[in-house]
Amino acid sequence: MAGPQTVEINCETGEVTYRELTAAEIAEAEASSKKAIEEQEAVKTAHEQMLADKESGNQKLKDLGLTDDEIAALTS
Repeated sequence: MAGPQTVEINCETGEVTYRELTAAEIAEAEASSKKAIEEQEAVKTAHEQMLADKESGNQKLKDLGLTDDEIAALTS
């Protein structure tokens, strides 16, 4: 069974060549994938923190006696 493959296309001749990835190419792809997943998780965590901060801030404004309309006017 063949492992992961890549395709190489010679633009001058139109020749198409399929070959198996080298161990280094596989390792690079795995590292790239891992980095992308970590970056995606960091963005998700930052977004969740922003939403929590917004909710906390709105609650603090309500605790000070502001109405929802006043809060919306301040935060828009």
